[in-house]
Amino acid sequence: MKLRSFQLSDVHDVLQIWQETAIYECEKETLTVLSEQLAIDRDLVLVAELENGRVVGAIVGTKDGECGFFYCLAVNPEFQKKKIGTKLVQALEERFVKKGVKRTWITVDEGTEKLLPFYKYLGYTNSCSTRLEKDLLTMEDRLIV
Repeated sequence: MKLRSFQLSDVHDVLQIWQETAIYECEKETLTVLSEQLAIDRDLVLVAELENGRVVGAIVGTKDGECGFFYCLAVNPEFQKKKIGTKLVQALEERFVKKGVKRTWITVDEGTEKLLPFYKYLGYTNSCSTRLEKDLLTMEDRLIV
């Protein structure tokens, strides 16, 4: 298996993995992050590729100054528990370091809560216990003028 930067030809394989592992809303959000990151720096979008050319994992990283963020770490269910996710995270961390990143952040939501033990195993710690949000677009229907 080799880890490498994302190529446009990987899009179908990566989308398939996300469809099998992510909830629909997260999948749509990740596509947006993916396209934005590819326009900025495709070196922070990695895939895990088998010797036969099959892509079985992906991770999307972004950076803002000295802070790195990663989204949608996903591994094909057939290949989970084989250290592919660990290798993808480690490879992204190495690329972050080369780009001057000093701290990495991961947002865990209802679709990725199951990965908390995995992230803790990799040395990540909880910096907050809650994230609150409110969709203001739905309030327009309820406003009384």
